[in-house]
Amino acid sequence: MTRAYVLIESAVGKAKGVAEGVQLLQFKDAGIVSVDAVTGPFDVIATLEADDLDKVGRAITDGIQQVDGVQRTTTCLVVQLG
Repeated sequence: MTRAYVLIESAVGKAKGVAEGVQLLQFKDAGIVSVDAVTGPFDVIATLEADDLDKVGRAITDGIQQVDGVQRTTTCLVVQLG
């Protein structure tokens, strides 16, 4: 299982709409675990899970990045240390 944190920058005044839009997304091959509006350099953080990296990537490019108000995403993959 591949898990990723997607750090999302939204247009000014669009953070709430972006969070709601991402929460509503549904993917055949990936699942949204959580969506949180946050403070700091990013506006929303979404957690995704899928069987492999390609499915995570498609969920981001075909889904999250298409939500109205999303300006930029940064993806952080979870790694198992140990």
